[in-house]
Amino acid sequence: MARAHGLDPARVVFARQNPVAIDAGAFHNDVVSVANRHVLFSHEEALADPAAVADALRAVVPAFDLVTVPAAQVSLEDAVGSYLFNSQLVDIPGRKGMTLVLPEESRENPRVLAALEAVRDGDNPIAQLEFVDVRQSMDNGGGPACLRLRVVLTAAERAAVNPAFLLDDARYVSLCAWVDRHYRETLTPADLADPALLDESYAALDELTALLDTGPLYDFQRG
Repeated sequence: MARAHGLDPARVVFARQNPVAIDAGAFHNDVVSVANRHVLFSHEEALADPAAVADALRAVVPAFDLVTVPAAQVSLEDAVGSYLFNSQLVDIPGRKGMTLVLPEESRENPRVLAALEAVRDGDNPIAQLEFVDVRQSMDNGGGPACLRLRVVLTAAERAAVNPAFLLDDARYVSLCAWVDRHYRETLTPADLADPALLDESYAALDELTALLDTGPLYDFQRG
C-alpha cells in the first residue's frame, strides 16, 4: 500500500496493533486511535510498542503530539463499546485548538465522558468536544469511522477533483432525493431472487453516476 501510494519510505511508520486490543474487538486501529495533522489521540493499549511508535513519529512529524487515554481511566472494552476513538479530530476555523467530534455513545458512558473532559481541560491541542447522533448509520452496519474518510488536498489537487464530488447544500438535497427514490425500506431473502431488484439497482446506479457526472462506471452501462 505504501508503494502504491508513492509514499517516501523514510517517512513511513509501520505500527503493530496490540493483540490485546484486537482481542477486545478493535479489529481496525480506528477503533482505538484517531489523528489530525501532528496529533495522535490514542488508547494506552492501542499499539504493541507505543513508545517506539511515538519515537518513530517524532522523527518524521514536526511537533508530533501524542494524547493518550490511560487504560486505568477507560478500559479497552469501554473504548470499543462507546466508539470513543471512532471519532473525528478536526481543525475548525475560528475555534481555539482542535475539536473532537464523537458519537453520542461516548457521552453516555460516564467513565469515557470523564476521560474526555480531562483531555479537553488538559495541556494538549484538543480543546473542544462535539457529540453527534449517528445511530442511523450504525443500525445499517456502519460505525462512526465509516463516515469520516478525510482526504487532505492542496489547492491544485482540489481544483482537479470532479466538482460533483464536492458536497454542498444543493448536492446534499439531490443525494437525499436519490436515496428516497431508490432505497428499499425492507429487503427479504425472497427479494434477492427477484430480477426486479437487479433492475432497480441498475436504475439507481445509473441515476447516481449521472448525478455525480462520472460517466459509465459499471459493465451494465457500457453494454
